[in-house]
Amino acid sequence: MMKKSILIVSLGLLSLNAMAQDAPKEEGFIFTTVKENPITSIKNQNRAGTCWCYSGLAFIEAELLRMGKGEYDFSEMYLVHNTYLDRADKAVRTHGDVSFSQGGSFYDVIYGMKTFGLVPEAEMAPGVMYADTLSNHTELSAVSDAVVAAIAKGKHRSLQTDKNKNLLWKKAIASIHDIYLGERPEKFNYKGKEYTPESFYQSTGLNADDYVSLTSYTHHPFYQPFVLEIQDNWRWASSYNLPIDELLQVFDNSINKGYTVAWGSDVSEQGFTRDGVAVMPDADKIQELSGSDMAHWLKMKPEEKKLNSKPQPQKWCTQEERQEAYDNWETTDDHGMLIYGLAKDQTGAEYYMVKNSWGKAGKYEGLWYASKAFIRYKTINIIVHKDALPKDIAKKLGIK
Repeated sequence: MMKKSILIVSLGLLSLNAMAQDAPKEEGFIFTTVKENPITSIKNQNRAGTCWCYSGLAFIEAELLRMGKGEYDFSEMYLVHNTYLDRADKAVRTHGDVSFSQGGSFYDVIYGMKTFGLVPEAEMAPGVMYADTLSNHTELSAVSDAVVAAIAKGKHRSLQTDKNKNLLWKKAIASIHDIYLGERPEKFNYKGKEYTPESFYQSTGLNADDYVSLTSYTHHPFYQPFVLEIQDNWRWASSYNLPIDELLQVFDNSINKGYTVAWGSDVSEQGFTRDGVAVMPDADKIQELSGSDMAHWLKMKPEEKKLNSKPQPQKWCTQEERQEAYDNWETTDDHGMLIYGLAKDQTGAEYYMVKNSWGKAGKYEGLWYASKAFIRYKTINIIVHKDALPKDIAKKLGIK
C-alpha cells in the first residue's frame, strides 16, 4: 500500500512538472538593434544629483568617438565643482530666488568645458576625498546648502571681504567643495604631455558653439529660441522651439547620421521602469483594464504595473497633451541621459537606445530602451550637434 501511495505521489509530481514545462512562458520585451552609435562605458552617479554632468559628458565623450579622436573619460567632479560655485554665486546675487541645489542642465557642461576646460577622470575622481570610488553628496549638500542659504537669505547689510576685496563667503564655499570633491588641478600630465584644463579642452578639437538645445512647447513661438522655465536651467540658457513631430525628426536624423543625443526627460513616470524599459502604455486600448479610474495610465494601481512588462499599445500624445502635462507639473525635469541608437521590439514598435548613469542597473546593465511614444510625451529638451539637424529644420531655425 505504501509503495502504491509513493508511486501515485511520484506520478503526480511528474505530471505537475510536465504541466509546468508545457505552460507557456510570458514573453517580455525582445529588442532588435536597428542602428547603434559608439559610446563610452557606463558610469554611476550614485548618491549625487549630477545626472546633468554624467549625461552631458557621456554626450561629449561620444562626440569624440564620432570625430575619430579616440576614447576619453572626463572628470565629472571637475565640472561639478566649478558649476556649484557659479550656482552659489547666482543664488546669493538673487537673494535665494535662484535655487542652490545639486541639479543642473546640459548647458552647464557645454558652458563649463568652454569656460573652465576639461580634465581626465584620473585627476579628479568621485569619492576620493572620503575614501570611496563613487559620489555621495548627501553631507556635502547639507553643509553647502546651509552656507548659501545663510548668505542668500540672511539680513545682511553688506557682505564681508578680505583685504583684497574677495568675498569671504565665496572662499568658504570653495573650501567646502575642495574638502568634499577635491581641489581643481591647474596643470596635469596626460599621455606624457602637460596640460591645463583649458588647453586639454582645446586639444580635443571640440567646439562648444557647435551644440544646440531643442525643445517643443506651445507657450512660446515655434522656430524661435526661449529660456526653458525649469529650476535647473539656472544659467537661463535658450532652447530652440520645434513642433514635436519635427523634434522627433531630429532624434532620428541624428542617430541615423552617426550622432548621439543628450536627452532630458521625466523619469518619475511609472512607464519609466527600473528594469531598462521606458514606455507610455495606453490604458484605453488595453482590454484587460476596466473602470473609469484606469482611463489614464498614470493612475494605474501597483498590481497593474504588468503594463510595463511586455509590449502593449502605447499612447501617442498630441502637441496639446505635451503642453498640458508640462503646464500642470505632470511632466517634470527629472533626469539627463544619452540616446545613442535605435531598436525595435518584437511587434515592430520603435525605441531609442539610452545610456543611463545609474551603474549597471536593470536588465540591460545600465542601458535603457525608451519607446518613441515615451520620448514624444516626456522629453524636456535635447542637445545635439548642429550638423545633426535635418537641413530643412536647420534652415527654419536660422542655424548654419
